[in-house]
Amino acid sequence: MSPGTLVTNPISAVSLGLALMFGTAGLPHILMRFFTVSNAKAARASVFYATGFIGYFYILTFIIGFGAIVFVSTDPLYLTDAAKGLTAIKGGSNMAAIHLANAVGGNIFLGFISAVAFATILAVVSGLTLSGASAISHDLYATVIKKGAANEQDEIKISKIATVVLGVIAIILGIAFEKQNVAFMVGLAFSIAASCNFPVLLMSLMWRGMTTRGAVIGGFLGLITALLGVVFSASVWEAVIGFPKGSAPFPYSNPALFSMTIAFAGIWIFSKIDNSARAKLDRAGFDAQYVRAQTGIGASGASAH
Repeated sequence: MSPGTLVTNPISAVSLGLALMFGTAGLPHILMRFFTVSNAKAARASVFYATGFIGYFYILTFIIGFGAIVFVSTDPLYLTDAAKGLTAIKGGSNMAAIHLANAVGGNIFLGFISAVAFATILAVVSGLTLSGASAISHDLYATVIKKGAANEQDEIKISKIATVVLGVIAIILGIAFEKQNVAFMVGLAFSIAASCNFPVLLMSLMWRGMTTRGAVIGGFLGLITALLGVVFSASVWEAVIGFPKGSAPFPYSNPALFSMTIAFAGIWIFSKIDNSARAKLDRAGFDAQYVRAQTGIGASGASAH
C-alpha cells in the first residue's frame, strides 16, 4: 500500500484511528502549553482553548477532503494529463487543499490559505523545536546527566546546540520524505506520541500503582516499538529507504495499535514489580496528585514550590 492511498487494512485503520485520537494528547507542542502558563487556572484555560481549536481542525479535515473530491478531482485544471485519463493531482496529493482554495475562492482565497499553511508550518516547527531543545537541555542534560547541578548558562548553551542539531535532522528527514503524503506522515508522528507520552500521562492520572520506573520503561518500550514499526513499514522501508516492494518486515501502515499495547503493558508490569523506596513514595502521593488533577486544589502551591 502506498502512503498516498487510503488505509484499507482494518488493523491499519484501527491503528491510525488510535494514533489520531490519543496521539493529540501526547504531542510535545500541546504538552508545552502546561509549561508556558503562570498558574493552574491559566493552564486549564490554555488546554480548553487548544482542545477547541484541535477539534475544529479535525472537523475541517472532513470538509476539505470531501470538497477536494468534488471540486479538485473532477476539474482537469488541477489534474496532470487529464486528457489521457490520468487523475493525479498537480503537485501531488499534498496540494489538494491549496487547489481547493483556488477552486472555491479564486486567487484571493488561494493566497490566504497559502499564508495560513505557511504560518501553521512555522508554528508547528517552532513548537516542536522549542519542546525538543527544552527536553534535551533541561530534562536530559540538567536533570539526568548533571543531576540538577547544571547552571543556567550551560542549559542555554545546550539548548542552542540542540536547536541547531534538531533543525539539521529535520531538514534531512524532510528531504528524504519529500514525496510522501503529509497527512499520512502526520499519522505516523501521532502514533509515536500515542505510544510514548499518552500511556504515561493516562496511567499517572488514573492508576495509583504506577511508579517512576514503570513510567520510564513503559514509555521507552512504546517509543522504541513505534519507531521500529514506522521504519519497518512499507511507507518507509520501501518508499523512502528503497527496499524492494513487499519486503517490509512490518505488514501494517501504522504501529499505534501494537506500540500502545506494549507501552501500557510495560508500565503495568514494571510498576507492579517495582518495590523500591521511590515506588512507595510514588504510590503514597497518588491521592494528593489525583485531587489536584481533578479539582485544581493545591496546584498553585505545588507550582510555586
